[in-house]
Parts: sequence; structure tokens; C-alpha cells
Amino acid sequence: MKAVRAGGVQGSVSSISSIDQETELLKRVAAGDGEAFAELFARLAPRVLGFLVHLLRPRSLAEEALQETFLQIWLRAEDYQPGVGSPLAWMLRIARSRGVDLLRRETSRRRREEAVGQAGPRTLEPVGTSRLERNERRRRIRQGFAHLATPQRACLALAYGEDLSHPRIAERLSMPLGSVKSRIRLGMKRLERLWSGERPGPG
Repeated sequence: MKAVRAGGVQGSVSSISSIDQETELLKRVAAGDGEAFAELFARLAPRVLGFLVHLLRPRSLAEEALQETFLQIWLRAEDYQPGVGSPLAWMLRIARSRGVDLLRRETSRRRREEAVGQAGPRTLEPVGTSRLERNERRRRIRQGFAHLATPQRACLALAYGEDLSHPRIAERLSMPLGSVKSRIRLGMKRLERLWSGERPGPG
């Protein structure tokens, strides 16, 4: 019995230590620490993905939701409040929200493609091609996000993570439409330089 109790105490201490470490990682992510973000991803992404796999089918959809979840974590790390739950619990709430949104978008997309398919296969092919191109662009955007200034990240996240129009982004962020367009344009130019292998400049 003593061994069991000792093991239970040790497990509890280990769990508390893990939560403390993940809380500290989130603080560093909020400050823009890319290494902390990578460590947080390595620690908790498998558990977040396991949660999403039960929520979404096929697995590829769960993996896409995982990427969107961690994009939101990168952008919103400063919103985490240790008093309201563990970092994992907070992240799972974000994952559920992103998963539900993605499921709705996917259902809507399938309905549109089914409707287009009734008009013939020639009109269906561009729809699928457009989606593949959009997904590839999103993937490349996520890889370069760590190198962007915060305002650029916020605008691009809404444009390519939530499919919002420029006017909707301006409304969401309470900023002029011209500023939104400028930040998206500057952010995309910076990402393009990164993709081409150029060394990133300031901001």
C-alpha cells in the first residue's frame, strides 16, 4: 500500500510539474518565442490530435484542424489564464472550436461541389484544383508565420485561417480597410521572400 501511495504522490507531483512547464512555455510563446512554440507542439500536439481524430473524419481533416489550432495558440497565447485550467484544457477548447468550424466549412464545401457536379464534370475540376492550391498556400503561410510582425500575423490568420474577407477582417480588428490590405500585402511579400530562400529582414 505504501508503494502505491508513494507512486500516486510522485505521479501527482510529476503532473503538477508538467503543467507548470507548459504554462511557462505558453508565456514564452506569448512573447514570440518560436523555440518554446516548437517544444509546446512536440509535447501536446499528439494529445490534441487524438482529441480531434475522435471529433473529425477523415484523419486528414483532423490534421488540418490541428494546424489551425496551433496557429490560434501562437496568436492567442497571451489569452491563457492559469487559474481557469491547465494549458492542455485551454488548448482542447480551442481545438474543439476550430474542429467544429472546419467541419462546417467542409460540409458546406461538399454541398457546393455536389451542386456543381450536377452541372457536369468540367465545372467540378477547377473547384477541386482551387481548394488544393488554397490548402498549399495555407501550409506555406503557417511555416513562415513565426517570422511575421504581430499585426501581419493577425490579418493573415483571419484571411487564410478563417476565410474572412478584407472588410470582415477590418471589422473584426477594428482597423481601417486600407491598413488590413496593406498588412496582408506586406505579410505575403515577407513570406514570399522566406519561401524563396532570402534571409528575413526586420518586421
